Amino acid sequence: MANDAPTLDYRALLEAERSSLMHELEELGAPERGASNGLRYDANFADTSQVTAERGENEMLVSELRGALDSVERALDRLEEGSYGVCERCGNPIGSARLEAMPAVTTCINCASKSR
Repeated sequence: MANDAPTLDYRALLEAERSSLMHELEELGAPERGASNGLRYDANFADTSQVTAERGENEMLVSELRGALDSVERALDRLEEGSYGVCERCGNPIGSARLEAMPAVTTCINCASKSR
């Protein structure tokens, strides 16, 4: 890890984030990864236009949560490889405050601000 602060346990932060995301996905009734079926709904879940809109919103939320979960899992892989905390664009260390705020981040603040 490029710049680990001795008081921060990035693995614990990432694992807590992963657990939280998995819990949110479970609460939404999201199927396991790789499953072909969609979100699970109660049999009494009516099929009106409002419900259809809510289903669309839930599916978008599930997609966002899965994207965040993928980012966290890639960060855990980088931690294992020894490349965690290094900006993927410039190769400089990512600041510990940035990593603490967003443990799965892949770029330093300078590179992140350039991409906006």
